[in-house]
Amino acid sequence: MINSKTNLRELAYVVLIDEIKPLPGYDKVEYARTQGWWCIVPKGQFKVGDPAVYFEIDSRVPADKECFAFLEKRNYKVKTLKMCKVLSQGLLMHASDFGWKACRAMGPPFDEPACIIDDKNHCHYIDSESRFLTKELGVTYADDEDNVRKAPSADKYKKMTQRRPNIFKKPWARWMMKHEWGRKLMFMFFGKKKDKATGFPTHFPFVHKSDEERVENMPFILKDKEPWVKTLKIDGTSSTYILEKKGKHKFEEYVCSRNVRQLTPSQKNYHTDIEGNVYWMMADKYKIFDFLKSYLIENNLDYVCLQGETAGPSLQGNPHKFKEICFFGYNFIRSDTGRMNSIEAAKICNAAGIPWVPIADEAYILPDDMETLKLDADGPCLVGEGPREGWVYRSLDGQRSFKNVSRQYLLKH
Repeated sequence: MINSKTNLRELAYVVLIDEIKPLPGYDKVEYARTQGWWCIVPKGQFKVGDPAVYFEIDSRVPADKECFAFLEKRNYKVKTLKMCKVLSQGLLMHASDFGWKACRAMGPPFDEPACIIDDKNHCHYIDSESRFLTKELGVTYADDEDNVRKAPSADKYKKMTQRRPNIFKKPWARWMMKHEWGRKLMFMFFGKKKDKATGFPTHFPFVHKSDEERVENMPFILKDKEPWVKTLKIDGTSSTYILEKKGKHKFEEYVCSRNVRQLTPSQKNYHTDIEGNVYWMMADKYKIFDFLKSYLIENNLDYVCLQGETAGPSLQGNPHKFKEICFFGYNFIRSDTGRMNSIEAAKICNAAGIPWVPIADEAYILPDDMETLKLDADGPCLVGEGPREGWVYRSLDGQRSFKNVSRQYLLKH
């Protein structure tokens, strides 16, 4: 689930049990659903309406907590599994597994919403920021590589304080760092050029880290019968290119991975098997900044942004078997109107020689049930080889989007 406050993916959080079904032929377990996720749980552990802690697929729980000992044989990883003749996606655990207390919503009028109370007597309510337990429970990505690739980059102030811990432990320094003017002043005296911020830029109103919400976390969207643009989801590395107008003839280029600004073509990045910086390589290969500059000037914009997926050899295992590293755009953002309609953006980028993710349907209507939508995600990839990772759906105005990842793809990869 995407945390709307931090725009980062959360791996553990409080949910409600929405439905429970028996599993014919299995007496000790049953099938429980929270939103669009189905998980196998011990029989009788939950009732519909109970709060629970849900751990997303692709996560890993800490090995040093006794409550997770049952996952030792799976290396403490939570994945998509086929068990008891059904697919189980994620892990549902009861509050009592952690020595905590579960409080159901009793009512109506439901004045006290369902929550989980931890051992510090903190209440974790369903629809609040307190529901997220990723850090509290020590949950990380199952893939060690993802923990490096998706980790937030430290900003320049954090780097400065880490370099001079003796100074920044002092009360006066801590007080200074609480204020924006104080941080700037401290950086004048104690900062260095190498402390320059390498995090994803945050001063562009319409530009955000590209990570779509999974449809399983938003089943309500199936009631939206407006047409959607259905595009192929490609498994690679997120790449962002921004050109900002700084003066009459001055521009600043931003090259970014998911979380890190790649300051120079020689900057070391996560993909060490590739000679050079893969994000700058794509900028040069497709002349992205020439295109962005031309478009910015022609439309008199303050900035323009192109986001997409870079895929190919040495990237994510190259599941689509591309012969060379390539880029596919999926977001085109203007400073005045935000994200553009995907159909129009594809035409503009393709005309400039920049590939766009394949569009499978320009007016797709969502089905009434989740299972039909999930089955539609399975199938062959439209580019490269092998099965597709799934679909990404974008509204015609370009402002809303979500992803539908193939369960068959997850079982394989």
